[in-house]
Amino acid sequence: MNLNTGMPENMIRNNKTKGNFMRLPIVKLAALALTAALAFTGAAQAGKIDEIRERGTVRIGVSLGGEPIGFRDDKNNPVGYDVDVATMLAAKLGVPVEFTDVSGDARVSMLVSGQLDIVVANTSATLERAKTVSFSIPYNRAGLRIIVQKDAGIAKLEDLAGKKVVVGRGTTGESFLKKAVPTAELVYTDNFSPDGVLLLQQKRVDAAIEDSSLLDYLATKSDSLVTLPGLYSNDPIGIAVAKGDPEFVRWLDMFVSDYIQSGAYDANYKKWWGEKSNPPALTPLW
Repeated sequence: MNLNTGMPENMIRNNKTKGNFMRLPIVKLAALALTAALAFTGAAQAGKIDEIRERGTVRIGVSLGGEPIGFRDDKNNPVGYDVDVATMLAAKLGVPVEFTDVSGDARVSMLVSGQLDIVVANTSATLERAKTVSFSIPYNRAGLRIIVQKDAGIAKLEDLAGKKVVVGRGTTGESFLKKAVPTAELVYTDNFSPDGVLLLQQKRVDAAIEDSSLLDYLATKSDSLVTLPGLYSNDPIGIAVAKGDPEFVRWLDMFVSDYIQSGAYDANYKKWWGEKSNPPALTPLW
């Protein structure tokens, strides 16, 4: 009998044992939780950059649908403004680049599904797209422009009513035209070049709507085509990545800032649009 408690000694020992037994699961659970948290933190810290370096290559989607943004040379190699940006980006990551030709909706879906690491494919950074993927600060800017057959009798946007207009499927041009001229007859293409360009050259369509960067270049190559004056948007063109790795987006912002401040942006733009061209003003973040 314990004189302080009035309880038998064996009962006190049993109670102590039960108390220790009850505490053990809590300690074990806490240890398991800590282990899981550390594992999660380690995985989060690894991120996309480490994944790319461990793989030894970076998978970048580029759109090879129109000069000078992206196309294939006479040896079937990807070339163009975006291809140069993607090549610089891969060099900064320290790995070779693996290109995939993407356009329209595929630019986003292949990122979300994990088939691509990065998309440098003339992608307008819209609020709607930003619900699904993350964007860097702009590495280029472009506006929607309309190009028409010189003899089609089209002088302004409203004249597209009832006319055949080629548009890229899933592009900002498609969305704009559906609202602005709902009676225009849209002719869809997944690759503006060569498909959309060929439709224009063969006069199977009356007009096209695309980024000014593509159409301004096309107009200089054809006597039968002319661009309408004015732009219908001023879109930031960003590098797109899957959501879930803000540190990777931060790194891409730093890459673009360096691209702008180092003079590489000005040089690359004039390489593809000519020495007399005026690169759109871009603002570095870093």
